[in-house]
Amino acid sequence: MKVIFKYFKKFILGGFMLYTYNLIASNFNITIPINFFTIITVGFLDIPGLAALIILKTVGW
Repeated sequence: MKVIFKYFKKFILGGFMLYTYNLIASNFNITIPINFFTIITVGFLDIPGLAALIILKTVGW
């Protein structure tokens, strides 16, 4: 049960990080869509995952 709660907390934090990033990045028109894949990526990898998504977005994927 602790493991499930731990991952649930990470996913919530990942969604919050994406939402906060999108609030800031909306001025520069480089937002990242909030969906299952992006929340999982940021939830598991934290800030490096967010950085990877930003790099993928700017490269053109």
